[in-house]
Amino acid sequence: MDDLQDDTYFSNENATFGDRVHAAREAVGLTQQDLAKRLGVKLKTVRGWEDDLSEPRANKLQMMAGLMNVSIMWLLTGDGDGLDAPVDTVALSSDVNDILLDLRKTRSEFSRLADHMGRLEKRLHQLLREGG
Repeated sequence: MDDLQDDTYFSNENATFGDRVHAAREAVGLTQQDLAKRLGVKLKTVRGWEDDLSEPRANKLQMMAGLMNVSIMWLLTGDGDGLDAPVDTVALSSDVNDILLDLRKTRSEFSRLADHMGRLEKRLHQLLREGG
């Protein structure tokens, strides 16, 4: 399964900004926590970038590209200096690609909804403390 997942990270047809950040980060041996620390951001911020829930500001994008030895253009579009595709990739059928993309979207949506639920719970607790 890892081979299939790696293929989607490098394929310009399927890769998202988050996929490229993830792949470049792993290629230089950084964890999400390492990258967050080096960029001066929270771990949640890096996760949001890799899950395609948000994108970094220009200064963080520039720092990230430098840390991971890829071009800003490659991170944004997949064009330019970046990672090469693995040599022995497996061609995936369009049905498998569709399922992988749907899983990624569902995972991102689930994460977004979990964050939203957390904010609602916080608001509810605050209102209950205020007696409202």
